[in-house]
Amino acid sequence: MTTTSAPSDQTRSLLLREHEVAVEPAPVPEPGPHQVLIEVAAVGICGSDVHYYEHGRIADFVVEAPLVLGHEASGTIRALGAEVTDRTVGQRVAMEPQETCGRCTQCLAGRYNLCPQVQFFATPPVHGAFAQYVVLDSSRAHPVPDEISDEAAALIEPLSVAVWAARKARIEPGDRVLVTGAGPVGLLCADVARARGASWVGVSDTNDTRLEVARQRGANQVANVASAPLDQQVEPVDVILECSGATPAVQAAFGVAAPAARIVLIGMGAPDMQLPVATIQIKELEVTGVFRYANCYPAAIGLAASGLVDLDGLVTGKFGLEQVEAALTASRTDPHSLKPVVYPGTARF
Repeated sequence: MTTTSAPSDQTRSLLLREHEVAVEPAPVPEPGPHQVLIEVAAVGICGSDVHYYEHGRIADFVVEAPLVLGHEASGTIRALGAEVTDRTVGQRVAMEPQETCGRCTQCLAGRYNLCPQVQFFATPPVHGAFAQYVVLDSSRAHPVPDEISDEAAALIEPLSVAVWAARKARIEPGDRVLVTGAGPVGLLCADVARARGASWVGVSDTNDTRLEVARQRGANQVANVASAPLDQQVEPVDVILECSGATPAVQAAFGVAAPAARIVLIGMGAPDMQLPVATIQIKELEVTGVFRYANCYPAAIGLAASGLVDLDGLVTGKFGLEQVEAALTASRTDPHSLKPVVYPGTARF
């Protein structure tokens, strides 16, 4: 193992149960032969982190033992596993927070996000990145250039969701694209749609504050669906990226879908809902889902480095490791909260 002077002990934040977080000491993990040890720099708060904190579960993933949350992460490589030759100590990286088998049908087809053996950060029982050090397969530690900040490097993770959604939607120059849901992923989906050449990008939500952010980031139109139905505000579109997970938003999307439109379901919502099958058939609509991403980090890093997507502008709060609970509940007290970021190291706090 190639290493620097990494300590033997670290501090991490654990979700003990619903609404209860504690900080505790823990050993610094040893990287396996193909892994790297990463000193964590920044970790974004995702809606899934908040959901685990509030409810202790997401669908069939249940927090049954103390769990380290956080999967939108960046850091610096501090040690290399014995067989790692393609990374160097001191490299700044964006962490793709999953390890897969690499041998199953889905992995071999390039859809490793669907690997049945996937180990994804902060998904029970796999620990996440609210810790000073983590280990990760070297192929999932993506080097980032100096022009990408630690915060932006962490947010390559949600940007990769948007890149994957845009690929699934096959967005082309000239397309009219509607994004439903103006949270961080929705805003990034709108950014990626513009970067792929969409001639018109609209964003809908029920939150005027977030819709104003969408407008400032370049949306051609924003629509508050609390004030009027979507189909009374938006003309038919070629692509719909549904990011809210809200049943009314999903159902309303079909009312503004042009013939042969592509509808991508990104936001996680109710496990079952009614869809207008006759409309899907008559209009020949394509409806598909998104589950995380595969092979998207290089493109996402390129978008951020080029300035086509502003990731730093999403950050609305900065918290130390002792303040994880405040970060998880930031949206309760701050209506402008979009993306709180946690810094597990001690240098900033």
